[in-house]
Amino acid sequence: MVQYSQASFDASFAALSDATRRGVLEQLGRADASITDLAVKFRMSLTGMKKHVVVLEQAGLVTTKKVGRVRSCKLGLRRLEEEAAWIERYRQLWEARFDELDKVVEELKRREVDGRKKRE
Repeated sequence: MVQYSQASFDASFAALSDATRRGVLEQLGRADASITDLAVKFRMSLTGMKKHVVVLEQAGLVTTKKVGRVRSCKLGLRRLEEEAAWIERYRQLWEARFDELDKVVEELKRREVDGRKKRE
């Protein structure tokens, strides 16, 4: 089994668990923005947005830089490759399970049709 850096893995999923933070990442994927711009876009207080940005920053998903009174944000260098690999492994597992379930359902349908034909 692949070993993951538990702390960064947990921080990533915690950061991604919130819709606002996912929206911030999408927004920063289009263009860098100040915390003020993000707060306006997401209709929240500066303090609230700063808290979201701190969580993203701790996960390595966002970096900030303060110039004067403005703190600008941009996407961090972290690419979530380990997290994507973990999700993909479980996606494949569930896909295989659903394929097996489909086979069982098809077999049950076939038996039901065969049973009806015998009764006729």
